[in-house]
Amino acid sequence: MREKVKGNVLESAIASLNQYSSNHELNNTRNTRLFRNLLTDVLTKATKYEDDGSYFVKTGDIPAMWLRDATFQVLPYVSLINEIPDLYDLLTGVLKRELRFVKMDPYANAFNQTSSGAHWSDDDSNIPVSDHVWERKFEIDSLCAPLFLANNLYEKTGNTDIFDEEFWNTLSIIIDVFKTEQHHDTSPYYFKRKDCPSNDTLSNDGKGTPVKYTGMIWDGFRPSDNACVYGYHIPSNMFVVSVLTPLLDKVPERFATLKNEILTLLNEIKSGINRYAIVQLSNDTSGYAYEVDGMGNYKLMDDANVPSLLSLPFIKYCSKDDPLYENTREFVLSSKNPYYYSGTVLQGIGSNHTPANYVWPISIAMEGLTLDNLDKKAQQLDVISETNNETSQCHESIDMNDQSKYTREWFSWSNMTYCQLALDFINENAGR
Repeated sequence: MREKVKGNVLESAIASLNQYSSNHELNNTRNTRLFRNLLTDVLTKATKYEDDGSYFVKTGDIPAMWLRDATFQVLPYVSLINEIPDLYDLLTGVLKRELRFVKMDPYANAFNQTSSGAHWSDDDSNIPVSDHVWERKFEIDSLCAPLFLANNLYEKTGNTDIFDEEFWNTLSIIIDVFKTEQHHDTSPYYFKRKDCPSNDTLSNDGKGTPVKYTGMIWDGFRPSDNACVYGYHIPSNMFVVSVLTPLLDKVPERFATLKNEILTLLNEIKSGINRYAIVQLSNDTSGYAYEVDGMGNYKLMDDANVPSLLSLPFIKYCSKDDPLYENTREFVLSSKNPYYYSGTVLQGIGSNHTPANYVWPISIAMEGLTLDNLDKKAQQLDVISETNNETSQCHESIDMNDQSKYTREWFSWSNMTYCQLALDFINENAGR
């Protein structure tokens, strides 16, 4: 049942977006129809106006707000702010809600709209799990997500009002957590879940597998919400670099200590990436590992969830023609990646979060978003629209041989990544 939305800005934005989509077509009728169905999906069904002027954005058919998901759910709208000014108020409202959740618990990845006490599971952590927290899995990307949204808003508008006292105070909390988790062996954080798959909790009594200091930040869980095999998740550490670097010249003088801490942290992370993350992909090719432990062990793979190795240009860590990225891209989009699947219906990257041989539409869209190739973008739009089993939804993952088998009836992040690619296609096609 469609939920009633509140707030004049939200209602006005929905109307303007419907008008925008009705005035734009993609490369065929099927893609255009799906785009028009999805462009306002997150606003009409997932977004709630709060009394404090913020907006709560649930992930879809799960009633909680993931910090990472929420940013990517609304990110496509940044490109439309000039055409639809109401979107700026809406997006800054989402940012406000994200920052307040971070201040509630910077180790949590997902939150309830109210202090309902609802949790994914009855978990054990170093502090009692708050009634406002849905899940307390520490994921670096959760703390990067609000910063990524803020940076994109600034790049589009030049408005500095988003960098208010609350923003810098919250960033100080984030930096403190990052500094703590550079030395995870002395961190108080742990996470334990009972009666679950091994990748849904942390081993070693909730502390995760052993790591050695590298300068990088330890990560408990991947963007898929599954436990890291080796504690330094490379795409997430790269995400830290990409979101903190543009903030350096914006830090106010009264936060001089914070600026110095950011500069030191960036230098240490970049040094760690250069020393530990660049590995041999083959006898004559170097590229990036997905995870490392600082003791010589590393994972060669990629996962559909963003940040991923495939998504590095999208998260603005490197250029699309960076040689190390190109080598890594070729590797992860091949059978050498254990989560790359190729079937009769779909081929692309999946995840250990979903069954084997299930491809994620997010990764299909990301292939197009990380290339300057209009034909490839159109091709990826076609693949997604042709394999949704006529549900008008993109879903989380789809069986590579049978589109009638999929996970998640409604996964808003996937829907909006399709819209991100569609808007990218529209803009590039207009510029031809």
